Amino acid sequence: MNLFVIGFGYTAQRFVELHRGAFARISGTVRRAGKRAELAPDDIDLFDGTAPAAATLAKAADADVVLISVPPGAGDDPVLAAFGDAITAGRARRVVYLSTVGVYGDHQGGWIDEDTPLAPEHDRVQARVRVEAEWRAVIGDRLAVLRLGGIYGPGRNALVELQAGRARRIVKPGQVFNRIHVDDAASAIMGAIRHGQGGAWNIVDDEPAPPQDVIAYAASLMGIAPPPELPFDSAELSPMARSFYASNRRIRNIRARQELGVGFAYPTYRAGLDALWAAGDGR
Repeated sequence: MNLFVIGFGYTAQRFVELHRGAFARISGTVRRAGKRAELAPDDIDLFDGTAPAAATLAKAADADVVLISVPPGAGDDPVLAAFGDAITAGRARRVVYLSTVGVYGDHQGGWIDEDTPLAPEHDRVQARVRVEAEWRAVIGDRLAVLRLGGIYGPGRNALVELQAGRARRIVKPGQVFNRIHVDDAASAIMGAIRHGQGGAWNIVDDEPAPPQDVIAYAASLMGIAPPPELPFDSAELSPMARSFYASNRRIRNIRARQELGVGFAYPTYRAGLDALWAAGDGR
């Protein structure tokens, strides 16, 4: 298989690191020349949201699998505008779009699954819903949408935040989040590629938990005192950070397990942090 990746973010790059052996050729796009140099020897072109070069479009059209990890902008989706025709007319049998569980909106801590109606509450996730629908309209059953929980993994986790002095234990009573280790997200991408049909799946862990508990557990692994609890109402947060706390839900991943065959290696934040601590993060 040939793989074309649009946007080598944290999750897409980890997927390529772990599963590059499944592909005969890997190509794709990034926005920055420095990032392109990091990804050598992969065949990477620059794409800044404007019209891509003809050679780049040809690579997209020649791909058996396309992985899209670029978030939508405020207006039309630049990826769909630039690559939609090439991918639609090309040989891709699976297009995997990385989305977010934010599309479900707030459920006041209740359990939800893929049958729950989408109810995005602000512009950023409203754009996600719109782009999911637009890609589905042009790709049809070849489209696999993966709605990811909060992504963590090597170099990006509570251990690293504590070590750097950035971790805060913000407490909003009743608030929980689902998370996903980046390696489990990568496994889900491969499961979606191998699955015979398109669809949408929640890619989250088994245990939605309060964010302050994650920080406290990471501190216990490090043998240090956790930061003091900070009430949400008095915490200084950016508008984006505050928007994450506006939605409270518990998300099921049963369909991903059953249909994509994902066996989550890190079903709880504790399992994930245990492995990251053993690997040296936070030391």
